Amino acid sequence: MALQADFDGAAEDVKKLKTRPTDEELKELYGLYKQATVGDINIGMSKEDAMNAYISKAKAMIEKYGI
Repeated sequence: MALQADFDGAAEDVKKLKTRPTDEELKELYGLYKQATVGDINIGMSKEDAMNAYISKAKAMIEKYGI
């Protein structure tokens, strides 16, 4: 599953950020991660949508903070 591989890669890359993201960014990222891995945590999106949103957010944070 390509989406799962992209999601896993993004999750690993986020751990390598040179600068710690803001608390708000971390909270958003964590919520998307939990939605994608556990299921519905009341943010109203499917696991697949949460994975895609997580990947997009992770890419933006990597561009912002570098790895």
